[in-house]
Amino acid sequence: MIALQGKGFDVILVSGDPYADHPLSPVGVIARVLEAKGYKVGIIEKPDWTSDHDFLKLGRPRLFFGVTSGSIDSCLANYTPLLRRREKDEHAPYSSGKPDRAVVVYCNRIKKLFPGMPIVIGGIEASLRRFAHYDYWENRVRRSILLDSRADILVYGPGELQVLEIAGRLDSGQALEGIHGTAIISRELPPGFEEIPSYEEVSSDPEKFIQAQRALANYRSLAQKHANRYVLQYPMPEYTPEILDWIYGLPFTRQIPADYPELEMGKFSVVTHRGCVGRCSFCSLSLHQGDRIVSRSEDSILEEIRRLTRHPDFKGYIDDLGGPTANMYGMDCQRCQRGFCLTCKRLDRSHRRLINLLRRARQIPGVKKVFVRSGIRYDLALESPEYVRELTEHHVSGLLKIAPEHVSPAVLRLMNKSEVPVEKFRQLFLKLTGERRQHLKYYFMVAHPGTTMKEARELAAYIKKLSAQGEKPVEGVQIFTPTPMTRSTCMYYTGKDPETGQPVHVPRTFEEKKAQKRLIQEYLSQVAGDSERFKGRPGVRARRKQSGGRRGG
Repeated sequence: MIALQGKGFDVILVSGDPYADHPLSPVGVIARVLEAKGYKVGIIEKPDWTSDHDFLKLGRPRLFFGVTSGSIDSCLANYTPLLRRREKDEHAPYSSGKPDRAVVVYCNRIKKLFPGMPIVIGGIEASLRRFAHYDYWENRVRRSILLDSRADILVYGPGELQVLEIAGRLDSGQALEGIHGTAIISRELPPGFEEIPSYEEVSSDPEKFIQAQRALANYRSLAQKHANRYVLQYPMPEYTPEILDWIYGLPFTRQIPADYPELEMGKFSVVTHRGCVGRCSFCSLSLHQGDRIVSRSEDSILEEIRRLTRHPDFKGYIDDLGGPTANMYGMDCQRCQRGFCLTCKRLDRSHRRLINLLRRARQIPGVKKVFVRSGIRYDLALESPEYVRELTEHHVSGLLKIAPEHVSPAVLRLMNKSEVPVEKFRQLFLKLTGERRQHLKYYFMVAHPGTTMKEARELAAYIKKLSAQGEKPVEGVQIFTPTPMTRSTCMYYTGKDPETGQPVHVPRTFEEKKAQKRLIQEYLSQVAGDSERFKGRPGVRARRKQSGGRRGG
């Protein structure tokens, strides 16, 4: 239990993750933002959901409980792509310490213990379950998490502006309707809302599910009926560079608990921007953080780095300078019509702002090295060889992350990934790195909708080719997991491409998924047996990060 400002809390936050006073900790950011506006905040981290004790320890807040499962959907955290409990996975045992559907479990416990107390839910688990959604772990369409959690309001996407508005309204006795970036339950359908097919329709008719999927967007006022009630989504608020500068300029101590080792690796990371313009079909980011880039100002980022040089634990190394995709910094939306940014002629692909930022950052006294460990979008990077040169000469720790995901043009189209051959970027990288011991770290995916054994063999053959040509063994290979609300999940559930309505082959059985994974393993094992250059046994692993993390494109 953490108390930020003594007892008698205005807000109590409940999180399935450990708490860290760090800008990469979701609950840490929300706590800092609330505290900055004068609210007293208490935090219940990783509560024992099997008893009342942890939920009672801080008492009853004056305004509301804020509930999140953490930075990843709890079912994604608890199960492998083949639905095996992760703690029982012989290859990589892992226990998240949170229950399945943690948001629902935590909320129902709070409802029992604190009748009438407002509950606000947020984070990725709530955000991507705000409407009726296909649940891979139960193999059925579930209704909005608002109904199952019995929460008063849901915050989707980054929630700083939303949570401050909610706190202010509850503090002054105002209603919670109409807050941008939230969803609520209503008995009435207000004017101005676009009604999408109901829960009853999408759970029984795949064509209605596709129709609803096509309508999903953060910038729309959407309504979905559930029996005699409506789930209402208000459009996302406008986050600006000035707002991000304020958030990341708050006095985070960057203290990280011992049971949060994955965050320790990024202790001195600096976030440069939010959003991603890629719109990858399997990625949750566009319906969570957004499909437009909002970049912090260069001065704000550089000032944060200067503050880090005064941190007692700082050794001169910035762990990562980036965002969801590192080289999208500065590619902010030019206020065009709502289209696909990557095809917009006004999108600045020059990387000029980013190159300037990198050069200025490494000149700051006390900084020995600024690493870029977030992944990059290689097709965009190809348009600026100068940027790639900056990376390879000054900012790569040994591995540069890219995520081609596949090599089959048909699969790449369904993924909405670039069809620019990854080999083209690889050749540029090799040319620029020369004798330096640097490598590309590739992320690939098997069993995505549209992938037959033919396409799986194509991928396996390319991976074998990479290893035969001296690349480090490819380890970043995952089996596709259908996460709520993505286009790929719509394909998985309906067997059709929601964009075209055409049938799509879906690897559904465990046998087929394993067969595709086994092709990769066989090639990797063969290469491992043939080569003595790389020690250790290469393997195929599933990424536990929710799609749209910081691996690049």
